Amino acid sequence: MAEAADFQGMNPSPARRWLRRTASLIVGAPLIAGLLAGPATPSALAQEATKVPTGSRTVDVSLDTLAPSAPVEGDTLTVSGTLTNKGKKAVTDAEVDLRVGPQLSGRGAVDEASKRTGYLSGSDPAKLGGAYTLKVPELASGVSQDFTLSVPVDKLELDAEGVYQLGVSLTGRTTDYPYDQVLGIQRTFLPWQPEDTKSKTKLTFLWPLIASAHVTAETGSDEQQTPVFADDDLALELAPGGRLEQLVSLGRQLPVTWVIDPDLLASVDAMTKNYRVKVGGTTVAGKNQAIAKKWLTDLQAAVKDGKVVALPFADPDLASIAHRGKNVSGALSHLQTATEVAGTTVETVLHVKPSTDFAWPVEGAIDPSVVDVATSAGAHKVIARSDSLKETSGLPYTPTSARPIGGGTTAVVADHRLSTAFTGDMAKAGASTLAVQKFLAQTLTLTEQTPDNERSIVVAPQRTPTAAQAQTMARALQALTTEHWTQPLGLTAAADQKPDARATTKVPGASQYPKKLRSQELPTQAFQDIRTTQDSLNSFQVILTQPDRVVTPFGNAINRSVSASWRGKPLEAQRYRDAVRTYLQGLTNEVKLISKSDVTLSGRSATIPVTVQNKLVQDVDHLVLRLTSGNAARLKLNDGGAVAEQPVEIAGGHSQSVKFDASANANGQAQVTARLFTEDGAPYGEAMTFTVKVSEVTPTVLLVIAGGLLLLVLAGIRMYTHRKRTVAGSAAENGDGEPEQPSDPAPDTGPESGNPSGPGEKVDR
Repeated sequence: MAEAADFQGMNPSPARRWLRRTASLIVGAPLIAGLLAGPATPSALAQEATKVPTGSRTVDVSLDTLAPSAPVEGDTLTVSGTLTNKGKKAVTDAEVDLRVGPQLSGRGAVDEASKRTGYLSGSDPAKLGGAYTLKVPELASGVSQDFTLSVPVDKLELDAEGVYQLGVSLTGRTTDYPYDQVLGIQRTFLPWQPEDTKSKTKLTFLWPLIASAHVTAETGSDEQQTPVFADDDLALELAPGGRLEQLVSLGRQLPVTWVIDPDLLASVDAMTKNYRVKVGGTTVAGKNQAIAKKWLTDLQAAVKDGKVVALPFADPDLASIAHRGKNVSGALSHLQTATEVAGTTVETVLHVKPSTDFAWPVEGAIDPSVVDVATSAGAHKVIARSDSLKETSGLPYTPTSARPIGGGTTAVVADHRLSTAFTGDMAKAGASTLAVQKFLAQTLTLTEQTPDNERSIVVAPQRTPTAAQAQTMARALQALTTEHWTQPLGLTAAADQKPDARATTKVPGASQYPKKLRSQELPTQAFQDIRTTQDSLNSFQVILTQPDRVVTPFGNAINRSVSASWRGKPLEAQRYRDAVRTYLQGLTNEVKLISKSDVTLSGRSATIPVTVQNKLVQDVDHLVLRLTSGNAARLKLNDGGAVAEQPVEIAGGHSQSVKFDASANANGQAQVTARLFTEDGAPYGEAMTFTVKVSEVTPTVLLVIAGGLLLLVLAGIRMYTHRKRTVAGSAAENGDGEPEQPSDPAPDTGPESGNPSGPGEKVDR
C-alpha cells in the first residue's frame, strides 16, 4: 500500500517492523470482520462516500509558503499555511508540528512520496516537537485558522545532501476521540544542497508567449487598413495582472528562452494604433492603445539581451496538419508561409533576431508524420517530450535532451515530470507551494543520479500558462538562482549539446500517438474549408491593382485557422473559418455584372451593352467580359461568331458599360450569357443570362418603306431648295453668314449605378 510504504531509501529497524506488523493486525481486524459480514449494500456505500472526513483527514492542512524553498546552512525555515476543520466536531488541545522524513533516493521515490495522503503511525516520522510546536487551543467545525512555524535549519537534523520529505501535522482531540491523534497532515519536499554539486545540470526553461486568435480578416477601407478584432479580450491579458502581462514582468527577471508566436506580436502592434472591435453587427473603435504600447515596450526591454525562438505565425497545429490536413492540397504551403513570416514579424516588432529553426508540436507528442510536417517548412529541431519519445534501454538516469532522430533532425526532448509540474489550479497557495517544492526536488534528484555526468535538461511547460501558473514557475526558477545544482542554458545551445549515445532516438509509431490529443485535432473538413478560401483568394487577387491589401490580411487569417489554440474548441474554430470565407466572398461579389432585362433587336445589326460594377475602393483590371450567344444561327456577335470578349478595367467605386456588336439573321429569341473571366481563363463571379428578341424586317415591308423614304427624300429636296432661296435673300440684305450648328452631346460617364436596365430595353443600332 502506498500510504503504508516506508520512506524509500530507509531500512526499518526490528522495532519498527514489529510496530508495522502490529499496526497491520489492528488495521486488518476490521477488514476481516467486514469481509465475513458480507458485501456492503449500495446504500451503505453511498453513506460511506458522503461521510464527513475523519481520522487524519479531519483537518485540511494547507502549506501556503515555505521559505526559503531551498535552504542552506544558517537559514531559518519558515512554514505558513491554513488549518481547516472539515469534521463535525471541534478539535481541542491541538498542536501543529513539523515532521522531517529520511532522505529520498531517486526521482521515483519523489513520485511515490507525493502520492501519500493520510497518516500512519510507524511509517511517518516523529514530530520535531519542543520549542517548534504551535499550540491550537480549539478549532471549531468548519473554521479555518492560519499558522506559522519557524525553525533553524540546523535543528532539522538534515544529514547528507539531498531531498527530504517534510510534513506538517495537526495533532488534537475531539469528543469522539478523547486522546491525542493526528487529525491532519500535509507533506512536501525540502531540498538540502548547501554547497555546489560536483557537476551541475544545465537547465533550459521555455517561457511561452502564445495567445488565441483575436484578429479577423476584415480591415477598414482607409489607406492604413485599420484592422478589425473579433473582440477586445486580448487587452485583458495585456493589462496589469493579466496573463500576458505577468509572463513578461516575471520572465524579464529569469534566465529563460522566450518562445513567441509572431501573431501575438502582430496583434498587439496593431492595437497600439487605430483598431476596431466587432460588437454585434457593427464595429467600434478600440480604446486600449496605451495598454498595448506599455506591454510591447516592456517586452522589447525584456528580450533585448535574451534568447528568442519564433514559432511559425499563429502557432499552427502540426499534428492536425500531419494527421488530417497534409493530403489536402495546399495545407503544407500554409506552414511554409507561416514560417517565412515569423522571423520578419519578430524582428520588426521586437528588434531582435529570433531563431526560427524550432518546431513545437502540441505537448511534445510526435510520430513520423508529425516530424515530417514539422521539418517540411525548414525547421530541423523538434521540441518533443519524454512521455512521447520514451526511453527503452533502461537507463538509470535521465539522459541529455538533444538527440538525433534521422534526416538531419534533432529532437530536443523536454522532461515530462518537470514540464507538467505547474499544470492545475495554481491560484491556490497550497497547490502552488507544493508544485514549487516538488519541482526543486525533482531537479536535485535528477542531478544526483550521475554526479560525474553533466547533462542538459529542457522544461517545456504548457503553451498558455495562467497568471498563477506563471507566478509559480517564476518562484521555482528564482529558487534555482543560487545555481547550487543547476545552471541556465538557452534552447539553441541545448539543441547543440552532445547527445547521449544510449538515449532513445527512435520516433514512436503513429499508433502510439495519444488518443486524447488526436481527438482534439482539427478535422479534415477544416483543411478543405481552408483550401476553398485559398482558391477564392487566388482568383480574387489576380484582378486587383493593389493585391497586398487583400492577400496579407487573408493570408494571416488562413494561418490563424490552423492554430493549435483551437484545440478543444471545434465550434469556435468552425465559426472563425466561416467568417473568413464569408467576408472574402462578400469582397469578391463587389465586382459583378449588373442584372440586365430582355433586349429587343429591331434590325439586322445593333450594339448590346453590358455593365460591370466595381464597389471596391481599389481599381480592378485583368478581367475579360465574355458574351456567348445561345443561338448563333439567329444572333451572331462581333465578327459573326457565337462568342465575343472584351477586356475590362474599372476604377474603384465605378461602373463600366462594355458594348458588343451583334447581327441578326432571323426572327425569334436568342439566349445570351455574360460572364467575367480572369485573363488566364478562370471564371469570376456568377454568369448572367438575358434574352435578345430579334424582329427581322420582310422584303414587302422593305419596298413600302423604301417608297416612303423616296417621298421623304423628294420632300426634303424641295424644302432644302426653298430654304436656300430664303437664306440667299436674307444674305443679300444683311451680309454673308453661316448658321450655327448644335454640338453632339457627350456620353454619360458618371459613377456607378447598380440599377438594372429597364424592361423592353432597345439597343443602339
